[in-house]
Amino acid sequence: MSDRELDAAGIHEPALRSAYTRCRQLNACHGKTYFLATRLLPVERRPAVHALYGFARWADDIVDSLDTTHTPEQRTADLLRLQSDLERGLRDADSAEPVVLALADTASRYRIDHRHFIDFMASMRSDLEVTDYATYEDLRIYMHGSAAVIGLQMLSVLGTTVPREEAAPHAAALGVAFQLTNFLRDVGEDLDRGRVYLPADLLAAHGVDRERLQWSRNTGRRDHRITAALKSAELLTRGIYREAAPGIAMLDPVSRPCIRTAFVLYAAILDAIADDGYAAVHRRAVVPRRRRTAVALDGLVRIVAARATTRSPRRAAPQDVKGPRRPTPRHSEPARVEVA
Repeated sequence: MSDRELDAAGIHEPALRSAYTRCRQLNACHGKTYFLATRLLPVERRPAVHALYGFARWADDIVDSLDTTHTPEQRTADLLRLQSDLERGLRDADSAEPVVLALADTASRYRIDHRHFIDFMASMRSDLEVTDYATYEDLRIYMHGSAAVIGLQMLSVLGTTVPREEAAPHAAALGVAFQLTNFLRDVGEDLDRGRVYLPADLLAAHGVDRERLQWSRNTGRRDHRITAALKSAELLTRGIYREAAPGIAMLDPVSRPCIRTAFVLYAAILDAIADDGYAAVHRRAVVPRRRRTAVALDGLVRIVAARATTRSPRRAAPQDVKGPRRPTPRHSEPARVEVA
């Protein structure tokens, strides 16, 4: 975290600055696509986004690490400890755990509904026990806590030009679209963790089950039925992107380039999967660097235009986005999705 970002956000207490810096490191390490998009936000809002995503990555790492020395019992204990730290941190606006400290501070500054964090932790706990989903509706229940609530948390930081409840369904859909994209990209890696996130009914419609996916992963051999199932999952995901797209225009103009960039880059992952022949069981598809660079440059142009046309005698401080700031804590060929 640069001193400029922390100073602009009004974060001066040393322990708190260190906590936000830790979150930024987690976001940069694990979320390269979204970290790039975050650079397009007004400088004073970036620490809050790093806190939200840093905490999410911290929890996700507990349940998803491929470290075989970390037993299921240890993962459960670590997640329960984090849950306890989170509850105390949100209650007391303080924590000895840096990631929780930054999250609690962000929740306080932007008055984020604590239910979103509770729902998130419920989905993280389910990852310790649930290894597949029978139907898409079952998966949607899981994704409400693991993805949709992230979009809802972000609304408080991004700001909206319409009533919050009008933008909320689109923000939730975008979180789901991002996660479905990750599920499709990471089919093989999730199999290595003993999980199948693509719903069983979608797979079965093409004659695919967990055993066939595992066979393909183990042997490196392709199967046209798996390809058809992955294409179906891609179509489903693109439909969720279409649900999310109208929400971008509802955001604060200076926040739109960030979310549009994330939208386009994540949708480009679907393009990369298709261009790679739907080989996600065997390898992770990667968006070409030139594509990422072009999208980022477009975002820069848009943010300059947004800031030039937005009347802002001063930078919007966190309380200008959500309201008065609370006291600082003590610490067929699938259609491409485009956004204007």
